[in-house]
This record gives sequence, structure tokens and C-alpha cells, in this order.
Amino acid sequence: MHNFLTNNREELILRCKSKVAQRPRRAATEQQLANGIPLFLGQLIRTLAAEEADKPAEGIRISGPAGGDLPALSEMGVSATAHGKELLKLGYTVDQVVHDYGDLCQAITDLAFERDAPFAVAEFRTLNRCLDNAIADAVTEFSFQRDTQIARQQSHDANERFGFLVHELRNSLGTATLAIHALELGGMTVGGATGAVLKRSLSAMGNLISRAVAEVRSGLPEQRQTFSVNSFIHEAETAAQLVASAAGCVFEVPPVDALLAIRGNREMLLAALANLLQNAFKFTHPDTEVVLKAYLLDEHVLIDVEDHCGGLPPGSAARMFSPFNQRSHDKSGLGLGLSIARQSIEADFGTLAVRDVPGTGCVFTIRLPRHALP
Repeated sequence: MHNFLTNNREELILRCKSKVAQRPRRAATEQQLANGIPLFLGQLIRTLAAEEADKPAEGIRISGPAGGDLPALSEMGVSATAHGKELLKLGYTVDQVVHDYGDLCQAITDLAFERDAPFAVAEFRTLNRCLDNAIADAVTEFSFQRDTQIARQQSHDANERFGFLVHELRNSLGTATLAIHALELGGMTVGGATGAVLKRSLSAMGNLISRAVAEVRSGLPEQRQTFSVNSFIHEAETAAQLVASAAGCVFEVPPVDALLAIRGNREMLLAALANLLQNAFKFTHPDTEVVLKAYLLDEHVLIDVEDHCGGLPPGSAARMFSPFNQRSHDKSGLGLGLSIARQSIEADFGTLAVRDVPGTGCVFTIRLPRHALP
């Protein structure tokens, strides 16, 4: 058999490539598949040659014993694991890993039948042993790498969800603390506007905890509603005014059309807007202004947050919404605010974008479909 395989090596490789090309999602380059069939075929030929020369130990070293029971991988096992790892990177499934080696077995059988090439039973046993060991090693490595990849992604997702909860709780707690401080300084009662900010902040913390409990139990319930943009902006303004005063900047909010309405998770969208405002207060230059405005454009409601940060560094806009990305030397935050804001807005079929105004500042724009008030 080893002479037959040597003489027909290129033909067998071409037949395998043809079979591979007929299956979907197999656009790998020849270099990426170098640890696959061509390398396996060479190792199979050398194994058969070693056994024909009565050197079974050499054959075992190259391709491993039946069942693959070796303390270390054989030469064939090393290349098979590399092949399995490469196929995972290319996005293939475990059945496609198995098919790669099955193609060669079928190509050898078909060509031998066409050319009436007889093989000994022992040679077929060697062929099956090599295929079995290579498939096992490739699939084992593929599965290990895939499980590791899934575990890493799950850990990343859990970390991001936990970061979201911590970030939003801290924002609400910060607003509540400012409200209490203002109440104490002014000797005011909790029945006024500042008291309302305190109550909303406490309510927001309660809602965040309730959402976390619901997610742990059975997933998040539907919480979308249609609401007035005017009241939404007014609520954001009341809470943000405390932060603006603490930051020492001017906060302007032009009047909003009373007929404008949007639909979504009001609490999450309010938290997203609060993140944008806190970001603006953090980066705008002293004694400048931050502007919050809402208006209608092409059947969409746009909400702008304009600051006077001086403009964005080159290339920073593309990275700005990435999780754990921090723009300043102040590392007290988690770098999640803008990422959380975009996720919350996109969950309600909206978009969040940033526009640089060189030398002046930047404008964050929330864009949501317009809805009619009930």
C-alpha cells in the first residue's frame, strides 16, 4: 500500500480537496490546512514503510498504537491536534474535522478500486488505526479548544453583566448622595424637587437589584412602554443638575416638544442618558456648558448631549464604546458607561453615535423611532 500511496499522493490530495470544496464553509487556504490531509498522508506512507521493513516501533512512534494508548502524542497526533485547533479558529464544526480524514479513506478506496490495486488485510488495519488515532487527537483538541473558548466567553459575559450592575448602582448611589447633601445644606424637606431626585435614585437602585434577581431566576421580563420625551428629559435634567453643580459647569436644556414620544425600557434609557451626561460633566472644561436637547428628525427622536471637552483625540471615537475603555487618567470608574449606554439604546431599536467638533467638544446622539403618545 505504501508504494501505491506514494505513486498516487498528488491524485489523492486533489480528490480530497475536491470533496472538501463541495462542502459549505470550507474557504481555508492551503497553508492553513497544512497540518491536515497532506501531512497525514505522508505520515501514513512512512508508517506503512516502517511496518513493511519490520520496524513496528518506528511505525508506533510515527502514528501511535491501536487505541492511541501512549504517554505522549505520536508524530501524527501532534499534527492532528494542530489541525483540529486550526479548524476551530476557522469556524468549522466537529463533524467537518472528522470528514477531512474520512475523505482520504474514501479517496484511497475509490482509487484502489479503479486501478485494481490489491491491499493486504494488515495494511488496511494500519490505515484504519492511523485514521482512528488522527481523528481522535484532532477531535479531542478541537473540543478542548472549543470548550475553553466557550468558558472564556461566558466568563467575559458574566463579568460584563456584573460590571453593568455595579456601574449603574454606583451612579444611582452617587446621585442619591448628592441629593441628600443638597437637602442637608439647604434645610429642605424631601417633598420638593431634590427629594424627588433622591426617591428616583433609590427606586432606580431597587429596580436594578430586582432585574438582577429576575435574570438569575428566569430571565428578564418585558419592560417596554411608550412615554413622553418631554417628561423623560425633565427627569434626566433634575438629577443631572446636581451633578452639574458639583462639577462647576453650566447645564442648559432647551424646551422639548410636548407631543414627542418614544418607546422602550424607560429606566434603562434614563440610565443610558445619565451615563452620557455624567461623561459630559466629567470631561467638559471648567466654566463651560453642557447642553441636553431633544428634537424630531425624519420620524426619529434625537437626543443630543453636547459638551466642551475640546474635541476628541484622533481615532478615539471608534474605541469609545468598547467595554472597560477609559479616556482619562481618572481610573475611579470601570470604563463601562458608554458601552452600557449603547447596549441599552440598541436594545430598544435605537442607535448611539458620537460626533467630534474639533477644538470645541463632542456631541453624543441617541436616535430612537418616534411613537405616538397613548
